[in-house]
Amino acid sequence: MKKATLFLSLIILAACSTKIQSTSPMPSPDTPTNIRLDLAQANRLAQLPLACITQPFPYKAGHTIAKTEDMDLPQVHHPAFYGCFDWHSAVHGHWSLVYLMKQFPQLEAADTARQKLQLNLTKTNIEKEVEYFAMNRYTKSFERTYGWAWLLKLQEELYTWDDPDAKEWYNNLRPLADYISNAYIEYLPKLVYPIRAGEHTNTAFGLSFAYDYARTTGDTALADAITENAIRFYQNDKGCPINWEPSGYDFLSPCLQEMDIMRKVLPQADFNEWLKNFLPQLHAQNLQLQPGKIIDRSDGKLVHLDGLNFSRAWCLYPLAANKNATQLANLHLNHSLNKIADGDYAGQHWLASFALYAFKTQNQ
Repeated sequence: MKKATLFLSLIILAACSTKIQSTSPMPSPDTPTNIRLDLAQANRLAQLPLACITQPFPYKAGHTIAKTEDMDLPQVHHPAFYGCFDWHSAVHGHWSLVYLMKQFPQLEAADTARQKLQLNLTKTNIEKEVEYFAMNRYTKSFERTYGWAWLLKLQEELYTWDDPDAKEWYNNLRPLADYISNAYIEYLPKLVYPIRAGEHTNTAFGLSFAYDYARTTGDTALADAITENAIRFYQNDKGCPINWEPSGYDFLSPCLQEMDIMRKVLPQADFNEWLKNFLPQLHAQNLQLQPGKIIDRSDGKLVHLDGLNFSRAWCLYPLAANKNATQLANLHLNHSLNKIADGDYAGQHWLASFALYAFKTQNQ
């Protein structure tokens, strides 16, 4: 009897063991997949900037009132970039439409997008935008460097588009792009310490986008200034505390944004050695990083964490040889992609741009 019982127990144990072994190799439902931007997704994401680049209210002006005329409505100061809640979001809303029209000539809203861009990006409107930066000593640092960086990203996108309207818009924007390029060159040597925040003032983000523009358009003075100062700021950094991230309102990762600019300004071998000291977990391909969690997407500050998920992805995708980086990028992009229209205008006016730029970096 004891032998029979023992034999039966062994059979049951073997069956359970076989079941466990047969199911364990199956992929987890949470395994991140590499989603590509297709026409359907492009049509969906285009609706967000289309809905805001000509919507003047609500608007966060973000400037100092030094005299009575400074109280004019935003559309007076910013006839090109008065929509999308604030200046920088209006700028990257324009970038989003340019990028989508380039990638998808069959975009459903292409004609509407072209009309709105033609209305906003006129020579007269851009001259007025340049005037604002020179209006008084308080406007000199307006949108430094977050909005500056997005303006140069828009100009870079126009520069690489073989389209008659794009060439016109590029020429119209040139005075503002030149102004911002010179402002960077003047400002960077005065910045003794980099700003390592997870929001607009992050220095590494501002340098990274501006560097792309400089290299693409042949602005060697700006590229040299960024290279020199990025190395000055970051070359000796080690052991970035990425486990401290994110802060509650972050839409940028201080660690990954720094990594992104150093990837661009250092030779490959030097970057690999730098990364080994800066983010040893990522260099060893065992970095653990969970997407930012948002409970209330109607809160304009809390929803920043959706942007963080996209910006983390765009910093990680270019490390294509690092499987850990690609998996983390997919995880973060997928986490927020279908949620960016779940809140209200506080998130919808800008998040499409972040998602689109994450898609763009999949090919870099």
